[in-house]
Amino acid sequence: MSVDLLLTLCVLTGAVILFVSEKLPVDVVAILVLSSLLLFGVVTPGEALSGFSSPATITVAAMFVLSAGLQRSGVLRGLGEWLRRVESPGLMTLVMMAIVAFSSAFINNTAIVAIFLPLVLAAAVAQGRAPSKFLMPLSFASQFGGVCTLVGTSTNLLVDALARKSGQPGFDLFEFAPLGLWFVGAGTLYMLAAQRFLLPDLGIPDRAGDEHRGRYLAELHVEAGSPTIGRTGSTALPVDTVDTFLLEIFRDGRALEQPRTGIVAEGDIVLVRGDWNEIQRLRRTLRLRHDPVAPDLSGDPDASRVHAEAMIAPGSALAGKTLAQLRFGHVYRARVHGLQRAAAAVPRERLDRVPLAVGDILLLDAASAAIEDLRADPGFVVLGEREQPRIDRRRALLALSVMVAAIGMSALGWMPIVVSSLLGCAALVALRCLKPEEAYAAVDWRVIVLLAGVLPMGIALQNSGGADWVAQHAMVWVGGFGPVFALAAIYLMTALMTEVMSNNAAAVLVVPIAIATAEALGVDSKPFLVAVAFAASTSFATPVGYQTNTMVYTAAGYRFSDFPKIGIPLNLLFWAMAVILIPRYFPFAP
Repeated sequence: MSVDLLLTLCVLTGAVILFVSEKLPVDVVAILVLSSLLLFGVVTPGEALSGFSSPATITVAAMFVLSAGLQRSGVLRGLGEWLRRVESPGLMTLVMMAIVAFSSAFINNTAIVAIFLPLVLAAAVAQGRAPSKFLMPLSFASQFGGVCTLVGTSTNLLVDALARKSGQPGFDLFEFAPLGLWFVGAGTLYMLAAQRFLLPDLGIPDRAGDEHRGRYLAELHVEAGSPTIGRTGSTALPVDTVDTFLLEIFRDGRALEQPRTGIVAEGDIVLVRGDWNEIQRLRRTLRLRHDPVAPDLSGDPDASRVHAEAMIAPGSALAGKTLAQLRFGHVYRARVHGLQRAAAAVPRERLDRVPLAVGDILLLDAASAAIEDLRADPGFVVLGEREQPRIDRRRALLALSVMVAAIGMSALGWMPIVVSSLLGCAALVALRCLKPEEAYAAVDWRVIVLLAGVLPMGIALQNSGGADWVAQHAMVWVGGFGPVFALAAIYLMTALMTEVMSNNAAAVLVVPIAIATAEALGVDSKPFLVAVAFAASTSFATPVGYQTNTMVYTAAGYRFSDFPKIGIPLNLLFWAMAVILIPRYFPFAP
């Protein structure tokens, strides 16, 4: 084993540990990988920085902008409104999944779910159905559709870029489509059956009123005359309290060491967690009040105020920061009355000191105008049923035409997708469908840095012979059973890695091994590359394996166990389909 190979495998091991542990953001891990490879001399400076000029990285950035043009014009919102008119739950699910899968073939699937999430919630509630029956199919459909085209997911583009860097021919825009349509069809039929027999019915939230799903953290101030004064923490709440618990008592900025035995005093702050309606009932009964922070936020006393739920979206700049650090009330003109987090570890800090995480839902008290501003902010997904903004027909037609032209010119072979997508971005700004600052804000720069940072790992594995080394050792176990068995092993390896780390990180680690395995077997590498792309882009078994799963996990109030119950059989179905169908569309013969 050469020194370069040993260093590369050490960096690879460290990257896997950091990706799985999530101790650091994935983009930071990617930069650490790039810097380490450059420091050890495994890659040249040009190779280390080649990810930033890669067509895959640039195309992903451009597709974020093209997606934003459609999103802001209201095209997809108009499609979503059709769901309200569908009365049959099965037909509504079928229509929703068809629209979402088709849209996700060309538009970032996280953006698709962010648009359709409040629409599906509203449509389900308006028809008297539980949203939990529809939101998991929404997330999964966005993943089905993403595998149908080269631009459907950033992972497809990344696999294509890695293949081309290794001297492979790469993929055309619609080369995945015949195989992808099988996955869309099978996945849709499976989810229609799962909706009836497996998906949980978690009830119907009354979002038009004050019924907020899930269990919220809330901090309440003890006023003079409150019945809680003089009681211990364990007896502060009435005996008929069913689903609310007192977690901490704060006094003079510090938590009491023994909240259960501590005596509640005037001016204390009690941190409770439970059903929102019960929290509100206790607040009124016990003469408690929400934090009167930023009284200047009240604004016009005649302005209508609403309670709204806003979820922290994937890629949001708020993730990892506290409300205090963000000066949330002053910046967003809204008060945070509660925080919902679907996690085993419940925060026990003051709300303004809890670092926000993707999927957190903030219960906000704000004027209607402030909520509309939050709707336009890509860092939030505002949940709830209320009148949606009107569609700008001119901008919608222009944005749709630009997207069709960008995809069409590439599909017809007139120009590479990276060129047509960049021209599309310029056209959106020139036609005033997007402002320049909106175009920059639409790009999820963490994804771009991740892509650019992990690409050199694939180069290092090739340069050092690491991919060949791993493939040769793997051949001891799978090589004797032929290419089909090797294909099954590559797909399964990628699928398992995707459940515990970023799908792009999983792809960049497996692609060089897939290419080396194909070369060792003397067969075409395309079937193995397709297996990596499909396995990395379809993650169903956990709510944290894919960003869209995290979004619906919190919004629907699913349990963690709901995902493996629904997702593992679907992953196994896709695995079997991949082993059977990939060789038919992408033969092993070179």
